[in-house]
Amino acid sequence: MDLEALERELGYVFRDAALLAAALTHSSFANEAEGGRHNERLEFLGDAVLSLCVSSELFALFPEAQEGDLTRLRSDLVNTSSLAALAREIGLDSHLRLGRGEESQGGRSRDTLLGDAFEAVLGAVYEDGGFAPVRELVRRLFAGRWPRTPGRESQKDCKTQLQEVIQQTYRERPVYTLHASHGPEHAKLFEVRLLLPDGQSFVAEGPSLKRAEQEAARNALFALRGTHS
Repeated sequence: MDLEALERELGYVFRDAALLAAALTHSSFANEAEGGRHNERLEFLGDAVLSLCVSSELFALFPEAQEGDLTRLRSDLVNTSSLAALAREIGLDSHLRLGRGEESQGGRSRDTLLGDAFEAVLGAVYEDGGFAPVRELVRRLFAGRWPRTPGRESQKDCKTQLQEVIQQTYRERPVYTLHASHGPEHAKLFEVRLLLPDGQSFVAEGPSLKRAEQEAARNALFALRGTHS
């Protein structure tokens, strides 16, 4: 595992490299290895640290905003698709340690797994260096994605917003296709692939086809705002 390459992407060098290794280790890998640390505890910690970092930044950006607006803005920034997109940007997917079963089922590209690992890495940074380096890391990774206004810029759902952006730019529509479905009938997850006219593609999953499409659109909007900000 080339931890130094990931540290360069993070802009943070661990004093205890074992923390980063644990953050990248899925429980399926630990189970197959018959023990060892995995990332669930660090994910728990990272979730709380990320929430505090984003809340603090939004609190400073919008001193007149109401609690409801700040809560909604935070939710938009730290949803599963957004965190998975950030994880892919820093190459986290290629550094994960997965069990053979999870690997064969496409776990490396699964939004939920990537989002959890992203939070675990933040938890590891916090454990290794305290709050200040995590806060700086979050500020840098979210640069260009912080909202410009505390109010709702649009009441439209993500698919509608994305379609308007794409049609205005390319005079074409984004294309959604069902890529896969997995799980038992009572808890099936649908995986959708979204293709933009410029060739970019985004994959997201949800408990229904519509939810998966909305998550894919949210993922695309998040990426586009980061690119063009």
